[in-house]
Amino acid sequence: MTESVRLDPVDLEILRLLQNDARTTYRDLAAAVGLAPSTCLDRVTRLRRSGLILGHELRLDPAKLGRSVEALLLVQVRPHRRDLIGPFVDRVRALPESRSLFHLTGPDDYLVHVAVTGTADLQRLVLDEFTSRKEVARVETRLIFQHWSCGPLLPPQEPGPGSAD
Repeated sequence: MTESVRLDPVDLEILRLLQNDARTTYRDLAAAVGLAPSTCLDRVTRLRRSGLILGHELRLDPAKLGRSVEALLLVQVRPHRRDLIGPFVDRVRALPESRSLFHLTGPDDYLVHVAVTGTADLQRLVLDEFTSRKEVARVETRLIFQHWSCGPLLPPQEPGPGSAD
């Protein structure tokens, strides 16, 4: 299990600000949290080295790139063995239509978020890239009507004195 990283209120504020705008300059970040720019840079470097900051992300609008249909594919792999799932995961991650891939518990083994040009392209993707694979037992498709991103992921609050757990 991964150990959590100890964070003080300044670290949390740095993370909150960077999550909302990863392009914030160190000078602006330092001014917002009340630190010297060099100290702020040291803190961000420590947060990166600890593995807490995984990278920076550029989000694109799939519809504006001609991929106006998004779907979730629930995939069942049989048999569910390591020697089969490794190549399956590699293949799915390499597909240009793939946005996210989740390994699940329950009746479905994977959830794949895809973006395609239309329903014919979705059908081609399901038939040619999923159900044609010998280890794929079943694919269930759910169209996405709308998608919202959620707020920043900050650590849970420590219970204060006298709070009930």
